[in-house]
Amino acid sequence: MPLISASDLRYYPFMNQTATKLIRVGHSPDPDDAFMFYALAHEKIPMQGFRVEHVIEDIESLNQRALQGELEVTAVSCHAYAFLSDRYVVMRSGASIGDQYGPILVSREPVQDIRGKKIGIPGKLTTAYLVLQLYERGINPVFLPFDQILGAVQSGQVDLGLIIHEGQITYDQLGLSKIVDLGAWWYEKTRLPLPLGIDIIRRDLGRGTIQDFARLFKSSIEYALSHREPALQYAIQYGRGLREDLNDRFVGMYVNPYTVEMGEKGEAGFRRLFEEGFKQGILPKKVELEFSEF
Repeated sequence: MPLISASDLRYYPFMNQTATKLIRVGHSPDPDDAFMFYALAHEKIPMQGFRVEHVIEDIESLNQRALQGELEVTAVSCHAYAFLSDRYVVMRSGASIGDQYGPILVSREPVQDIRGKKIGIPGKLTTAYLVLQLYERGINPVFLPFDQILGAVQSGQVDLGLIIHEGQITYDQLGLSKIVDLGAWWYEKTRLPLPLGIDIIRRDLGRGTIQDFARLFKSSIEYALSHREPALQYAIQYGRGLREDLNDRFVGMYVNPYTVEMGEKGEAGFRRLFEEGFKQGILPKKVELEFSEF
């Protein structure tokens, strides 16, 4: 295990060493997730009896795997958690939350009305799709992998694209125009931040393991924030050609104080998202949010 300086010990004053527990952790191939998991991937912090196996797939694939309960810990869309609450609890750390920004709709040229338009969507259970439906129900969704949507807009395969990940700050380099920022729209409607992604942990691990891993994961995020440059260098390999300045900017958008601890405003935004989804008939039931404790 890498040597740890005395100043770093503040990140993990918990849990006695016990038998190694394998935890398979799913996260998406984008810089903000990679940044959060940097310390775990390179064991920059004591692993406290855990062995972490990283499973890197796009967020909709992770949503679908979570429906089967395959992974002990995984990133998922907030939308997906409406169908996962019986099997997983939410960790208070690791959330991707946009405060007055979020997924965007882009097109080749200005569009006044999106009703009836073919829109490239990065997955049925993505939060971006849930919020788009709250914004406008009368669309023609075309489900595509997230990293194919910008190209589909350029080629005319779809009229508009619903963009997540780093495409939110690179779309203009492709000559595309922003039609609406759904995070900004959400804030105007609710005066709350928009939770997009969360990290969840399987209930059957038991309370002790859940608490111990939740603390370890929070420590990983805190370590990355305190060792920003090497963490950014690790994260940029998942940026699909993203320049260093844009990598820094994108990570800063979605690894923020809400990521360390969701807090009251983040939790309020999450609850409001589910309330609106149920009220408009998009979600099939009311969902009770349950969070792990540290």
